Amino acid sequence: MSIDFLISVLHDMKSPTKLNRNNASNIVLAHPKLIKNLVDLTFDVDNKLSIKAAWVLEWICTQHNIDFILPYIDIFTEKISTVHFDSAIRPCAKICENLAIAYTSTSKNKTKDTLTSKNIDAIIETGFDWLITDQKIAVRAYSMTFLFLFGLEKDWVHTELKHLITTKIIHESKACKARGNKILKLLNNKKM
Repeated sequence: MSIDFLISVLHDMKSPTKLNRNNASNIVLAHPKLIKNLVDLTFDVDNKLSIKAAWVLEWICTQHNIDFILPYIDIFTEKISTVHFDSAIRPCAKICENLAIAYTSTSKNKTKDTLTSKNIDAIIETGFDWLITDQKIAVRAYSMTFLFLFGLEKDWVHTELKHLITTKIIHESKACKARGNKILKLLNNKKM
């Protein structure tokens, strides 16, 4: 299967319904070489098709297995900061959250073996950028969660995250405030 086939699959998706994302992800997973093309299309950031590619990539990583992104983790982490369409940032933030959950899990897994300090630093930097810029609520919530989790490995992250939550996020929407308070409780329960 070629990238042209993948593009036609993405063009056929009219909306990000669960059914559409599931159908597209099943097609991609039936032809695993298309995952690289999907990653490439996700980071073709000036192309509106990147939004649909991000939807499908997130569905694969969330509903199937986060391991599918791991062969392309360097590309993902190097380019994540370039994504600028709101509808593409949200799924990328969700993938980052899933990576953090897997990485900080007590169970042995491929994410722990694959994710490098450089990859984590790129995700952390992008997460802080998402928190200080005007982003949708879901992006901010996912970012606070993955920053907290990666901060378990890198202490300075918790200090900065706590400062951002108490000075900025706590004054935003009810949803941001709720997630911020949840993360603050976690931070306060951890000796800083």
